[in-house]
Amino acid sequence: MTFFIALFILVMQFLWKYIDDLVGKGLEWHTVTELMFYAASTFVPLALPLAILLSSLMTFGNLGEHYELIAMKAAGISLKKIMMPLIILSFLISILALYFSNNILPKANLKFRTLLYDIRKHKLAFNIKEGVFYNGLDDYVIRVGKKDKDGSTLYDVLIYDHTDRKGNINVTAAKTGKMESTPDNKFLIFTLYDGCNYSEKFDKKGHRITRPFQRTSFDEETRSFDLSEFNMSRSDESLFKEHYMMLNLKQLDYGIDSLQRLRQHKKKIFNTNFDRNYHFYSKIDTNDLNYVDTTKKVNTNFIKNFKPEIQESIIETAISSVDRIKTSISYQIKDIKAKEEYIIKHKVAWNEKFTLSIACFILFFIGAPLGAIIRKGGLGLPVVISVFFFVIFHITSIIGKKYSESGIWEPYLGMWFASAILLPIGIFLTYKATTDSPLLDSDAWRKVFIKIFRKT
Repeated sequence: MTFFIALFILVMQFLWKYIDDLVGKGLEWHTVTELMFYAASTFVPLALPLAILLSSLMTFGNLGEHYELIAMKAAGISLKKIMMPLIILSFLISILALYFSNNILPKANLKFRTLLYDIRKHKLAFNIKEGVFYNGLDDYVIRVGKKDKDGSTLYDVLIYDHTDRKGNINVTAAKTGKMESTPDNKFLIFTLYDGCNYSEKFDKKGHRITRPFQRTSFDEETRSFDLSEFNMSRSDESLFKEHYMMLNLKQLDYGIDSLQRLRQHKKKIFNTNFDRNYHFYSKIDTNDLNYVDTTKKVNTNFIKNFKPEIQESIIETAISSVDRIKTSISYQIKDIKAKEEYIIKHKVAWNEKFTLSIACFILFFIGAPLGAIIRKGGLGLPVVISVFFFVIFHITSIIGKKYSESGIWEPYLGMWFASAILLPIGIFLTYKATTDSPLLDSDAWRKVFIKIFRKT
């Protein structure tokens, strides 16, 4: 129950975030449902740890609130034995979470990202409003002064044709008209009545001076517009399947090895080409260089030994050579750095497969003993405490991931940062719960503070 509640909240958050990309595009209900299903699948890594934390806290909180834990302890059953079945269950859920992260989540990410990309690039549904210039059709702008209640009869119609890419040189104006679509919804048919076509002629000699202009009147005219661009097309999933979020552990290992080999190959090629093309500079020992302060004027008296017409050529050649070397080195540095960042993201994704499973297991050892200590069930205090610990887990996970992707921390250090923080908390709470320590007993804390103040 708590899992589906958490999943529902995360899906609602996603829906509000992308509501502008979904509304007004005439999407079929099954397309939206498919998107929601794939989105929900990608939110499992967030919803599952929260669900285990909340459900374990509620379960042991209810047992403590109704004195069932006390009854079991009085019967000689320790808290360790009471927790053992749920520890086994949590371990099995962690194994299942690892399987999900490695086998199902990459496919769900692929489906979700591809479908979301198609929806976001999909145009808004064709909808012409009264008195508004509509530019949803490529190369055309349409304005309708008034529409009848039937939605097809139009008055005061203006159509600007921009297919020549020369501005408003072709304009059609009609007093009335009818707007209908073909049965297959591939074309929109405008039947216009009592109007004129206005066009400026740019294909005649001296048109910039004479400005030739043509006006053609008509009683009835038919214009058709292609609506195929409003039908959502599905992209080929193979375009996205090489992304690190769409790979399992085996594919990530292969990708990391391939990218590292490619990076080394790039470095080797750059060193070889630099020695070949700039052999003079490659022999310079940078440790023996006397660095010049570029803010001061450089002594260029040696150039005076050459003829004046050659001096300028020497300077230009030197500047061009330095710029060429600088550009080449800058490009290679950026290219190698980009490959290193991509390798880091692969390593982050590799470690992330395991952090979900470990987080589920650790959060159980926070929720269960904490529920036994506070002895409160239901959706009140347990929800508050669960959200507090989950926020800590989520924030530390984001911090670790960002630091890893930026290269400040090693990927394994950043991705295990949240687990390293929560693990001591879980051990401490489990120890306090099994030893019946009055951790949250107000009377016990009051006595402690009284002793401290008496000593001071």
